Amino acid sequence: DAGSSVEEMEFNWDEYLEDTGATAAPHGSFKHVDTSLQNGFAPGMKLEVAVKSDQNTYWVATIITTCGQLLLLRYDGYGEDRKADFWCDILTADLHPIGWCQQNKKILKVPEGIKDKIPDQEEFLQRVLKGACSAPANLLEGLHRGKNPLDLIAPGSRLELQNIRDSLEAWIVNVVENVGGRLKLRYEGLEDLDKFDQWLFYLDPFLHQVGWAAQHGYSLQPPLAIRSLRSEADWQEILKKVKEEEEESSVPTDLFKDKPVIGVHSFSEGMKLEAVDPVAPFVISPATVLKVYNDKYFMVEIDDLRGERASSQRYVCHVNSAGIFPVQWSLKNGLHLSPPPGYPGQDFDWADYLKQCGAEAAPQSCFPLLTSDHGFKENMKLEAVNPVDPEEVCIATVTKLKDSYLWLQLEGSKKPVPECIVSVESMNIFPVGWCETNGYQLRPPRKAIVNKQKKIAVVQPEKQILSSRTVHDGLKNQELNSSDSVVINGKYCCPKIYFNHRCFSGPYLNKGRIAELPQSVGPGNCVLVLKEVLTLLINAAYKPSRVLRELQLDEEAAWHGHGETLKAKYKGKSYRATVEVVRTADRVADFCRKTCIKLECCPNLFGPQMVLDKCSENCSVLTKTKYTHYYGKRKNKRIGRPPGGHSNLEVAMKKPNKRRKRRKHFFVHKKKRSSTSVDNTPAGSPQGSGAEEEDDQDESELSHSLAQDRDKRKRKLRTFSFSDDENKPPSPKDIKMEVAEKLQLDSNPLEWSVADVVRFLKSTDCAPLARIFLDQEIDGQALLLLTLPTVQECMDLKLGPAIKLCHHIERVKLAFYQQFAN
Repeated sequence: DAGSSVEEMEFNWDEYLEDTGATAAPHGSFKHVDTSLQNGFAPGMKLEVAVKSDQNTYWVATIITTCGQLLLLRYDGYGEDRKADFWCDILTADLHPIGWCQQNKKILKVPEGIKDKIPDQEEFLQRVLKGACSAPANLLEGLHRGKNPLDLIAPGSRLELQNIRDSLEAWIVNVVENVGGRLKLRYEGLEDLDKFDQWLFYLDPFLHQVGWAAQHGYSLQPPLAIRSLRSEADWQEILKKVKEEEEESSVPTDLFKDKPVIGVHSFSEGMKLEAVDPVAPFVISPATVLKVYNDKYFMVEIDDLRGERASSQRYVCHVNSAGIFPVQWSLKNGLHLSPPPGYPGQDFDWADYLKQCGAEAAPQSCFPLLTSDHGFKENMKLEAVNPVDPEEVCIATVTKLKDSYLWLQLEGSKKPVPECIVSVESMNIFPVGWCETNGYQLRPPRKAIVNKQKKIAVVQPEKQILSSRTVHDGLKNQELNSSDSVVINGKYCCPKIYFNHRCFSGPYLNKGRIAELPQSVGPGNCVLVLKEVLTLLINAAYKPSRVLRELQLDEEAAWHGHGETLKAKYKGKSYRATVEVVRTADRVADFCRKTCIKLECCPNLFGPQMVLDKCSENCSVLTKTKYTHYYGKRKNKRIGRPPGGHSNLEVAMKKPNKRRKRRKHFFVHKKKRSSTSVDNTPAGSPQGSGAEEEDDQDESELSHSLAQDRDKRKRKLRTFSFSDDENKPPSPKDIKMEVAEKLQLDSNPLEWSVADVVRFLKSTDCAPLARIFLDQEIDGQALLLLTLPTVQECMDLKLGPAIKLCHHIERVKLAFYQQFAN
């Protein structure tokens, strides 16, 4: 009816995890998902890039890091100097593979900034290009340019699939659907008949590009299950048609370079083993090596002693196939081995069975070593394919672990399913949020915790401009013309976030606990990955509640991202706060850097860039004591919040059936602290140390002065930067700004050219910086998108000059809104 509203019910992972008290399996444990998110470019690859100052010349650059369709590049010759690093959008920048200039008679010329470092250009190029890996040409040019390699497997693409139930013969399959690399496949020749459709991840070892069978000596034959549906002549006609259209529907070979390599096995016919049927992975059963095809493949059959049986459970294996174990593996691990149908009695004994069958057990050396180093733990949650109905992806709980195998209980399936046995390397399991990220329906639990979907106006979050010429060309209009969005192929996909353990951990984070964190988290959904990163940091703090309070969203601040509720536990109390995280990949690097600065640690402590040897921020010279001396008295008003001050941080005592109460954060002197007061001390030293008491006294002394100063400081300047030649942080007095008189503009800054921007800057006390704006060709539109973090990052400015410059940019913005916005 008109006027009626439908209230959509949507499963919410966060609420579900909180309600069940469970945790999500770490994103890094799903290697196949990690591989699927790679964009085909890798750090260390080289390419030829147009020189910013002279677009008719090119120079060799190296990829420093990748973030979706964005590449961070450094011209060869700068060595370890990152001041000239610049971001490029693959879709818009003038990028080419190594050798392109020579083929197209273009000029390779050393950029002006490093001309004096390279006296002999030819000798330098021979040296740096020897053994170098070029960026893939097919991802830089033509129809595939800028595309995620995974998206090249589009509906209608053709592949070859080995028939693992009957023989090694292969047949052509059509891609019906591609969901984040999980492919729905239909045999060629079946048209709209979906009865025999299969779901496989694109890295499955039995899935290949067209032409694989001919190259490796296998015949192309339709499987027995469908062979009778057409005549032999029809099948041959279909095969002829496929070969004629091979170029149009083929998938690039590079896509399969990360597939697991199949090794050589040492099984013999008749050997006995224990196995899990991949079609019904619910029990472990005795099995036999029925046939050996060659040194790579063999067939396993689940034992069945009944005289008459309708069908046999057999399938092709290789040495690394999941679900095959040596004899007695179940017994050694305290697991039940299901006797073969027709076996007399319930107490199965391997020794008697081998004697009865006249067979030998496959030796231990035939099986790969199993590992328990995988990150999964009991009660963790993930998303898993229902083996009975592969269309369904369900919520799964890890109920048991043995070596590198998981027992999963699926929730929400249309029909109840027993516990599934899967390998930790299975390509049918996915991290929490995978379905949502890829737009696929996750089967919610029957008693779902749901989030009522409200009808709200959605405002596109602010996208970060990257201030360099090559990115500028493609991105400068994205905020003013919202038709473009810098996300990874339309998905909110976060790059891998590294914890750089060697970097300075600051006063709040425990260096020892930081060292115990995983090397990286992600990639995956931005919100989920960043939430996991922040949770790990909170748990690595001397005082988790204090770090949570530093991260909490100030409700007076501008809202640019997504609010997530994080929790912390300290001294028997539970704390929670709303923390802002970003949703899109292009803002991740800036978010990580700002968060590091907020926690007063090295800006490189965590982020999408790995610090291999020496940190570019030269943070090794800092100590917690030295750092606190410079920065400990420059906290924002959140540290010394006066009685009754607002906070969105909640604390709840561990008492059953009690409502959580919002506590007021009182600032008290150490000597007068009551046992129930919320901890407001900085975590600059371990609990109970003398340094802790000193920090408390420092805060007591600061309370009054900060309260007086809070009205003056409307701009909360908490950012800082290190530089290679100056390790002493700037004094607060150096960064004070006086409110300047109102700016009156003669023209709309949206229409300013680069020359207009330079002319404006020369009229201010930032005139010496005008050259940077000229070199990077920043016009009025780009000027209005600049922020303090991007100015510091892209222009390599110290905090004082950066703040002074941003002050003038803010004046232009204010004048623009007052004079021209309407």
